[in-house]
Amino acid sequence: VQLQASGGGLVQPGGSLRLSCAASGGTFSSYDDTWAWFRQTPDKEREFVAAIRWRDGRGFSADPLKGRFTISGDKAKSVVYLQMNSLKPDDTAVYYCAVGRRLISSSIRDHGRYAYWGQGTQVTVSS
Repeated sequence: VQLQASGGGLVQPGGSLRLSCAASGGTFSSYDDTWAWFRQTPDKEREFVAAIRWRDGRGFSADPLKGRFTISGDKAKSVVYLQMNSLKPDDTAVYYCAVGRRLISSSIRDHGRYAYWGQGTQVTVSS
C-alpha cells in the first residue's frame, strides 16, 4: 500500500490550498490507523502539522497552526485532506502525509512513530 500526496503549489500570502493524501494498492481504514501531515524545510527537522485518527475521528493540530490548518478525512475512501488557510511564507515546505498504527495520543506528533509515508508535495507561499 502506498500513500500519494497532492495539491501543493505556489500560492500568495493569505491564500489557501487543500492537500490530499490517498492510499493506493490498498487502504488504511483500520480502527487503529492514524493519518498525519508533517512538513519539512532543508534547514529544519520534520515538523508535525496535524493528524486524525479513525478510532474516534479526533483531529490533532500543531498549536501554532490551529485556526489556520484543518485536517479531515474519509475513512471509507482511505483519503485525508489538509485545508490550509491564511498561508504565510513560513508555511513554505514539503508536506508529507503518513500513517501510523496503534498510536497513543502522546506519540501522535512524533514522526518516528509513523511507518508509512507519501512522497511529499511542495507548498510555496510567495508573492
